[in-house]
Amino acid sequence: MSTLERTTKDWQAADAAHFLHPFTDHQALAAKGTRIITRGEGVWLWDSEGQQIFDAMSGLWCVNVGYGRQELIDAATQQLQTLPFYNAFFQTATPPSIALAEKLAQLSPPQFRHVFFSGSGSEGNDTVVRLVRRYWDLQGQPGRHTIISRLNAYHGSTMAGASLGGMVDMHAQGGLPIPGIVHIDQPYFAALGQPGESRDDFGRRAASWLEYKILEVGPDKVAAFIGEPVQGAGGVIIPPDTYWPEIQRICDQYGVLLVSDEVICGFGRTGEWFGCEHFGVRPDLITFAKGVSSGYIPLGGVLVGHRVARTLIDEGGEFNHGYTYSGHPVACAVALANLDVIEREGLVQRVHDDTGPYLAQQFAMLQDHPLVGEAETCGLMGAIRLVRRKAEGNARAEPFDAALSVGMVCRGHCFANGLIMRAVGDRMIIAPPLILTRALIDELMARIRRCLELTWADVQQRGWV
Repeated sequence: MSTLERTTKDWQAADAAHFLHPFTDHQALAAKGTRIITRGEGVWLWDSEGQQIFDAMSGLWCVNVGYGRQELIDAATQQLQTLPFYNAFFQTATPPSIALAEKLAQLSPPQFRHVFFSGSGSEGNDTVVRLVRRYWDLQGQPGRHTIISRLNAYHGSTMAGASLGGMVDMHAQGGLPIPGIVHIDQPYFAALGQPGESRDDFGRRAASWLEYKILEVGPDKVAAFIGEPVQGAGGVIIPPDTYWPEIQRICDQYGVLLVSDEVICGFGRTGEWFGCEHFGVRPDLITFAKGVSSGYIPLGGVLVGHRVARTLIDEGGEFNHGYTYSGHPVACAVALANLDVIEREGLVQRVHDDTGPYLAQQFAMLQDHPLVGEAETCGLMGAIRLVRRKAEGNARAEPFDAALSVGMVCRGHCFANGLIMRAVGDRMIIAPPLILTRALIDELMARIRRCLELTWADVQQRGWV
């Protein structure tokens, strides 16, 4: 049977029979039936039943220039016709991989002149572990191998990436984290702020947890701290403005390498090319993926800062690490075309000057809804926290019982009404394509409000409020 002849039920049956999805209860999915996405254009998707859907998650944080960009399709086609693949082993390289490394050096903060390519953000963070530990070995400090990360952070799904991440459910499967990786709490003011504490004071206190951990482990044993500028998959946790400058000060004081995981925040998401620039941070390493190619072809890597790169190059000899698809020529060609679109259309500046502030303004207005405890944004990413009862006076907002999965209830209404928002516990999150306009933001907000109203009616009917 050809693909054109298959019905939705045919696709769902084949999917249940053969396709193991990521982060999925497969038995439950088979009983419900997979949604089959068949087409995309701009910010819109269509499923096999013909429903038009506003993709407020850019696929999976990645389709920054939107769907159906002919420039990217042409770049892939031309490279496939010229040289579909060659590796970066055997002392060889291809023009697209060299040109992309050169371009990334131009776009990134000045301390970055070198790039190590991978196939994904997960592989990029595996590379970070290898680079960090190799650096300290070459510095004559092999005891400095411990890497500090944060609870509820996401840094990938490989053994090292999932270990760097701080998600309890992931650690419960597979004996994680691997040795030499420890965690501190996240800068989540709504959950961890103390009564009467300001956001700024909380930001400094949350950063101090890094110093306590360094002293607990031993400064001579700590290699690096890794963090997302804004924790994405953890629920779009936007830190107070005081947080990252204090993290930088602590890393500088103890000589700890600072790693900015920009798999989500990179390439314009925050209104700067990289999220570290938004928060005024000077990392030694940057992990990237997703937005570098707008997800059209898988690609990731690590921007390697001067002090790490020079040590590796000048003193390291052979670096025994790499991937078959490091610097894949088709992926690099597509990434070059993607970055050209972002530059030519001024998308980063648009997020900074126009659509980011407008989204923030419109998002703040959601706080009048009885379900919304907070609504906050950073560039073109945002989160709504659903609460059972809003804060009054000195009393905090009352959360829903986690067992009720109110976020999943809201997500169900979103999916049924042509909107893709992601549920992370009680937080509903968005990261729409950077091609968003004010008119599209208005359409997005109208759909969000409708889904909030449906969720409000639903929870009332269930007796949850």
